[in-house]
Amino acid sequence: MRIATLTVNPTIDYSSVVDHVLPTIKLRTREERFDPGGGGVNVARVIRELGGDPFALYLAGGVTGPVFEGLLARTGVRGERLSIAGDTRIAHVVRETGTGLEYRFTPRGPEVAEAEWRACLERTAALDAEILVLSGSLAPGMPADFYARVIRAVRPRGVRVAVDTSGPALFHALREGVWLAKPNLAEAEALMGRRAGEGEEAELARELAGRFSVEILAVTLGHRGAVLVHGGRVLRLPAPQVPTVSTVGAGDAFTGAMVWALAEGRTVEEALRWGVATGAATALTPGTGLCCRADVERLLAELPAPEEVALAAQAQG
Repeated sequence: MRIATLTVNPTIDYSSVVDHVLPTIKLRTREERFDPGGGGVNVARVIRELGGDPFALYLAGGVTGPVFEGLLARTGVRGERLSIAGDTRIAHVVRETGTGLEYRFTPRGPEVAEAEWRACLERTAALDAEILVLSGSLAPGMPADFYARVIRAVRPRGVRVAVDTSGPALFHALREGVWLAKPNLAEAEALMGRRAGEGEEAELARELAGRFSVEILAVTLGHRGAVLVHGGRVLRLPAPQVPTVSTVGAGDAFTGAMVWALAEGRTVEEALRWGVATGAATALTPGTGLCCRADVERLLAELPAPEEVALAAQAQG
């Protein structure tokens, strides 16, 4: 199935390594790399690595817009830039080798004018895609229900929409109804207005899927794997234990792998396994690099089948 992604607040991701993070003095970094980032772009990069041919639509502008465009072209991902006046943001990830800690500095992004986001909405509605992935944060100046507007615009053509965002943008999208949603645990808890204790994540996911219109809901749990709700069933799959080098892009990798697997005709259970394996493979990669397919396949072979979680029947209201 033809897959397109939309990224309205992309990032030039710059990563480096330093022995110790200290104030005032000049710190000499090494292992520098630049990558095109942002939710939908990361999803597209992962889908391409797994063998797909996605199309990435994105907003970019200012003096850094052409730089981002060049970085994306270098990945081989097909894409289209919608120009805006503001400078595309640059995020910096620093890994401190002395402690193993990772520091992430992420700007809010450029202000997007109404004329710019309306042009983006119009172009997105005309995309020739069967699956559309709306992933990443909204840029300043965009309405909180922008993704919901996109969903309404593409619904008449039967496009399947996957959403991976947070806060009000996620709330409005889920209220509109989506094919696939992938919040992390903190985002799911924020939507439900309560914390989930150890072992309560499956119940929280079921409640969330019941409150909104979502066909497939996957809630990622970081190094503990993920839970998935589909067709009245709740599945859980632990993540393989890997030495974490960087968590940058792991959630986007999970989303990209699930979407790719489902587009290839695999079952929901198989897609969950691909998502968990790909997220773990991304954690193995330094800085702002994403997964390697060889790592994904190796980890996939180690994963068991997802386990169905038995939950008490919900009370009838």
